[in-house]
Order: sequence, then C-alpha cells, then structure tokens
Amino acid sequence: MAPTETAERNADGRRKRQFQGGRGAKRQKIKKEKPVKEGSNEEVLLADVRALFAAQRLSEAPTQEAADVESVEGTMNGTTVTNTTLPRPFTEIDVKVLEISSTGDGLAIHPSSDQIYAVPFSVPGDTVKVKVIKHFPDQKYSLADFISVVEPSPLRDDSRVKCQYFTQCGGCQFQMLDYATQLQHKKSIVERAYKNFSQLPRDLYPAIEDTIGSPLQYEYRTKLTPHFDGPPDAKRSDGKHGIKRNFETVPPIGFMRKGRRETLDIEDCPIGTDAVRMGMKRERLRVAEELQKYQRGATILLRESTKRVANDDPEASGDLQDTIKVTTSAHTDLKTCMTDNNGFSTEYIDDFVFTNAAGSFFQNNNSILPRFTQYIRDNILPPASSGQPEIKYLIDAYSGSGLFTITLSSLFKSSTGIDISLPSIESARENAALNKLSPEQCTFIAADAPELFKSVTYPSDETVVVIDPPRKGCDESFLSQLLKFGPRRVVYVSCNVHTQARDVGVLVKGMGHTTTKYKVDSLRGFDFFPQTGHVEGVAVLSRVEKEE
Repeated sequence: MAPTETAERNADGRRKRQFQGGRGAKRQKIKKEKPVKEGSNEEVLLADVRALFAAQRLSEAPTQEAADVESVEGTMNGTTVTNTTLPRPFTEIDVKVLEISSTGDGLAIHPSSDQIYAVPFSVPGDTVKVKVIKHFPDQKYSLADFISVVEPSPLRDDSRVKCQYFTQCGGCQFQMLDYATQLQHKKSIVERAYKNFSQLPRDLYPAIEDTIGSPLQYEYRTKLTPHFDGPPDAKRSDGKHGIKRNFETVPPIGFMRKGRRETLDIEDCPIGTDAVRMGMKRERLRVAEELQKYQRGATILLRESTKRVANDDPEASGDLQDTIKVTTSAHTDLKTCMTDNNGFSTEYIDDFVFTNAAGSFFQNNNSILPRFTQYIRDNILPPASSGQPEIKYLIDAYSGSGLFTITLSSLFKSSTGIDISLPSIESARENAALNKLSPEQCTFIAADAPELFKSVTYPSDETVVVIDPPRKGCDESFLSQLLKFGPRRVVYVSCNVHTQARDVGVLVKGMGHTTTKYKVDSLRGFDFFPQTGHVEGVAVLSRVEKEE
C-alpha cells in the first residue's frame, strides 16, 4: 500500500537508466510510448505534461538564447522534426515552475522552447536553476536536476525544512510547503488520476472530497529500511572482476540519493518515529563496530513495536533502556525498535492490537490509522433503503494480516478475509484471536488468485467487499470475479490512485460476461506520507440496480 524505500530505490534506478547518454548524443531514439496501464511514475508524469503542454502553448514564439543548445530530432504526428532550441544535456539553465505534477516534480518552462521541464524539489512560482539531464522531444518534456532557487515562490518557505538531506535524499519532496498546500495538492492528484486514467466521462464520478491529513507530519513512519553497499570488487590485471575486498572504511548508510544510483549517508530521518530514529542511530554504530562481518552490502530493518501496559504497572514508571514511553490517561505505550526480520512487532489502532512479522508489510503511519479505519467504518454500509435487504457480510479481499476484517467486524454478522499468502492468513487468524474475535465472526481463507471467491457462500445482495491491492492494482481476472459475484457495495482502498482509477473505470463500465455495473458514491485521499508526493485513495461504490 504505502511507498517503501525499496520502491524509491527502484524508481531512482529507472530514472538513472533514463539519464544514460551524453552531450554528444544529438539524435535521441525515443521508445514507442506504451499504453497507460500500470500507473507508473513515467505514465503519470507524461499525462500531466500533456495536459500542461496543451494548456500552456506559449503565445510568443520560442527564442534561442545564448545558452548551449543542440539539435534534437523527434517525431510529431508521424513527421520527423528537428528542434534546435533545446539545451544540451548537463547544461545549467533557469526555469519558471508552473505547477506540481502528480509525481511530486515541478513542471517548468524555459523561454528557449515550449518544452516542459520536470524538476524535483520545486513549487509553482519558483524560478530555479537546474541541470538538464535528458530530452524527450516526442513527448515534449525533459528531465532536469534541481540545483538552487533563483527566485522563491510565495508558496516556498525553506524554514519549514527539518531535514539536512532535503533536496539530496529521494524520499521527501514537499518540506518547503505548508501542510494545507500539501493536502490541496494531494486532492489534485486524485482529481487528475480519475481524469487521466479512469476513462470515465466526468459525470460518472462525483467531485473529489478533501484529502484527510495525518495527525503527525513528521515522526510518523513506524518502519524504515536504510541500507549500505558492499565494497567494490578487486580488479584483476585483465580488468575483470576479482575477489571481494574487505571494507576499508564505514560505507554510507542511508537511502538513495535523488536521481542517482548512489547511497546517501543519512544519520537521522525526521519522518521516522522517535523509536525508529533511536534504532537508526544504534544500528549505524553497530554496523561500524561489526563492519568486518560483512562481505557485501545489507539492508537494515527498523520497525517500531509497542507494548501497552497499565499506568500503575512498574514498567510504566521504570527506566527502560532503548525505549520510548508514551503515556495517556488510560495506559502507557512502551515503544522499541526491532531489527530482526523474523521477529514479531506489535502495534495498536485505537483498542485493536495487531502483531506481524517485523519485516512484512503493515501500514507505516500509525497516527492516521484510527481516522482511516473509522472513515471506512462510517462509509462501508449504504444508507437504509426500503426494499433492500440488510448487509450482513464482509469480504476483505487482499486481506493481509486482517486490518479491515478485524476493525470492521463489529458491523457484520460474519466477515471473511481472503489472501493468496498463507503466512498472511496465519497472521490474520492470530490477530483475530488477540482481539477476542471468534472464527464465526472472522474467517480467513488462503485462496488461489483465479478462485478468490469460490469458497464464499454469502448472498451478494447482503455483502460488501473491501479490496486493497498492491500498487499495480487489480488484474482482469480479479475484476471479472468481482463483477461475477456482484456484491452490493465495494470499498476500494489503494496506495496508487492511478491504478485505482483505472480499475474503478472497469467496475463502472462493466465487462462483457456480466451485466453487473457500479456507480461511484465517493472518492477521497488520505495522506499517509506527509512531505512526500504519495496519497492513499478510498473509493466507495454501490451496485447499479436494474430499476436504476
């Protein structure tokens, strides 16, 4: 659901590969554009570039400045054209930022051409100095690296930045923006997603509601995974790779540098919780002390775990090493940082308790989960309607360790969580027992992907389905099964609102093998990752009845 450091590393790697090529490569071969399917950063950026290019189309003819320029050949409408006004790669230029794309990059223009420049760490109204990296003349945009602010936008306030690695680390994009502006931008991400990816006419989905913010804008991440790279191979006399060297010095330990395949040494990450930040400092010291044990690089797990005790418990008042205490009127939470992937972490959402393998997936912003799960509870059931049976059953597809099955169980006569991962199902069963839910209340089934609904016997008229797929969204087989089953109501939760919009479009339009279709009741975002360009989406849908 939520973005990971691994995903950020992969994204940076893809961007780095895009950057390959040099100053002398005057004719750039552009790969054929792939259809919009996966909601990748490249597809999302291109959709925003196209919209801005169509709206912008500079009224004045481009002027060729004295900057270093080159001829770049591209194809427009099947005709080969040569643009002679684009700066050569690695040239530094000043650009004016017009808007922020859904990827978090600023979209900017330069007076030498009508090309759009994608620039990280910039906001609308900024004039920034950038280094041009690569042109995509067919798509009318270029990638550029941020260098400095020439003239700040009224929206920019760099005193808000709390991280010394900001503009270097690839993790955060928006620390210079106030939080209300971040939330407004994330609402626009959801709006653009449905405009560009759902393939639905505007009248078939409602206005996007305001994004619900996180109670914590810093110190919220309960999991971080910094890493370090191994020592380089020793070179043989013939230039080929030889044996592994030992570390001569402590390597950089941290996250990927923005736009480069290079690890940035990071001593502290202010979006991590206090327990995670404490663990990060401790693990950096441990790696330095045990460096000779490593023959290659490694990824370090930092996962917060909570033990809840009564305020009169001796542990609540004791002096515990490597423990963060959070005391309320009802209890004291003792928070520690786990580093063992095979260990089990515990966390609480209101009074619900969940335990998971520390290295497995669970939402990384615990502060917003009470608001988030309460919103699902408030919206999962339709308004009372005469002639319609009561909804009594819940199916939680992609149930994982049981987050929705368990937190929604009180609303239903019976709930079933379905997942293709047996370890996730075993974890969900354990969590149901921890929350004193009987097998009659919560059932969990490990099912093969092509037969997810085969074991479900609930009547579809009395059933609601929650789906929370990975970033790639639902595949055609799953959507086909869902439409064939035809539950009365669907709640679609997603960490990628672009693939969510694509899939919601399918549910609204239907598929050929069934007449079942859905209407969209509400759409809104949740900000699980403040300071970044990511937004979680919730879509609530109701089955279209024949009389409608």
